[in-house]
Amino acid sequence: VSFNAIDSALSSLKNCQSYINSGMDVATQVALDLVESFNDEEDVNNMEKVMLEYATMDRELNHYIKAFEETINQVKREKPENLPDLENLAREKFLEMESVNSDSDLQRNEKYMYFKDQLKEMKKQYHGNDTIEQIDEDIAVTRSQMNFICPITQVTMKRPVRNKVCGHIYEEDAILEMIQTQKQKKKKVRCPKMGCSHVDVKGSDLVRDEIFKRLIDSQKKQ
Repeated sequence: VSFNAIDSALSSLKNCQSYINSGMDVATQVALDLVESFNDEEDVNNMEKVMLEYATMDRELNHYIKAFEETINQVKREKPENLPDLENLAREKFLEMESVNSDSDLQRNEKYMYFKDQLKEMKKQYHGNDTIEQIDEDIAVTRSQMNFICPITQVTMKRPVRNKVCGHIYEEDAILEMIQTQKQKKKKVRCPKMGCSHVDVKGSDLVRDEIFKRLIDSQKKQ
């Protein structure tokens, strides 16, 4: 049995995931812009609703892909004399997965969690005080106290990523290259921040720090 057509369809579905991811990235940026420009809270909440809609689409797409992959693997494994209705088999599996959906699934979506985390940090930066003058002054102090130099490259960061384990920030390309180099030597990566005791930095522990990047960009403009 040739599964080329199905494999091609699955490949197209996986491409759709990249569009969903891009949409979630854009929604996150828009929400942060809204907070930064002191827009109405309702506008920010609307962007959160958009993120949850994207998370729902992502979950549905993942279930659809998984259902088809399981169906194909089942048929390949069992090798029946008469080829069953693959679409119906996949649909049954899909509906079974969808039947146990819950709102908590969406809350655990990685990009939605990142959105909430960055939104919280942004609000802390910009809405921590009562007046705009106080906020500007507070941000100025925060910037002056921050170290925008990457502990690896020793130059100002362009694409900062934060380690979820120890909280330290590095230039994305620099830390990923370090991880890759040490992986080839079958060695673990110690956090390059002086004094940090974390001895096993993994790529999966790194998240883009949009707030920190905005602070760096803002400092450059001054």
